[in-house]
Amino acid sequence: MSVLVYLENWEGKFKKNSFEAAQYAAKTAEMMGTEAIGVSLGETDDLAVFGAYGLSKVISLGGADFGQFDNYKTASALKSIAEQNSADTLIISGTLNGKSVAPIASIMLNAGLITNVTELPSSVSPLTLKRSVFSSKGFVNYSSEEATKIVCFIPNSVGVTEGSGSCEVVQGNVSLDATPTTTINEVDRIKGKIPLPEAERVVSAGRGLKGPENWGMIEELAEVLDAGTACSKPVSDMGWRPHTEHVGQTGIAINPDLYIAIGISGAIQHLAGVSSSKVIVAINNDAEAPFFKAADYGIIGDAFEVVPKLTEAIRNFKATN
Repeated sequence: MSVLVYLENWEGKFKKNSFEAAQYAAKTAEMMGTEAIGVSLGETDDLAVFGAYGLSKVISLGGADFGQFDNYKTASALKSIAEQNSADTLIISGTLNGKSVAPIASIMLNAGLITNVTELPSSVSPLTLKRSVFSSKGFVNYSSEEATKIVCFIPNSVGVTEGSGSCEVVQGNVSLDATPTTTINEVDRIKGKIPLPEAERVVSAGRGLKGPENWGMIEELAEVLDAGTACSKPVSDMGWRPHTEHVGQTGIAINPDLYIAIGISGAIQHLAGVSSSKVIVAINNDAEAPFFKAADYGIIGDAFEVVPKLTEAIRNFKATN
């Protein structure tokens, strides 16, 4: 038996999520006393680097079949490789693509699927995992005794540390199941921004900024922090910011190391999407704002006074350290 991990790439480039998934698989395999094997689809960066994250081997599947992401083809390829390598555990990062692949692969492999996982397994006999429930308002431990298991973990929940070494890279061959045909008419990608699910730091703002013309100071703070920018639902609904920046229960759920909420009251729908942040900082001129109850740190004050001073203080700190 072995642990298989899907190494997702974006136009041939690997991001933190892929390395985190590799390390998650390697540590899980170590607990099980077996090896961790990666699967990469399409033409990509050097795959041997995944040895530094604990993988013993990476199977590369190139060719026209995987030139563009397709969740059915990806799931079918993972099924084929899992069967070829007697893999009884499949690890997938819960990215947008990963979350679309996991349930399809679960059906194809007749596997138990545990999603929204927040930690490494607490036990491997049976496989026991902690996952978030009720929009991250609670946690529960799930166990699976299925012959094949799929673990879909929340990105940026377990972290990643680069080690040393390389791994064997081999070319794989798969027989794809008959899958539905997906026609992609257009792909619209956001350029030059840190994707929110991957961001380690996020600066977010709400209606307290009074208008889209005031977002410059948010972007400036995000720049000095090397952070992504986000917003509340009302802000995106009014067209002040794009919907791709909307975080919350009905938007993007994020799990950054640092989340700064500026001029956001902290409605429960918003908190549901950001409550897993490691550290939350709230800046609001309303001392009764609900966000202060969820925040680790709070500043009661006018954002138009606080944010520029905070940005300047961080800039000065970085210049002297």
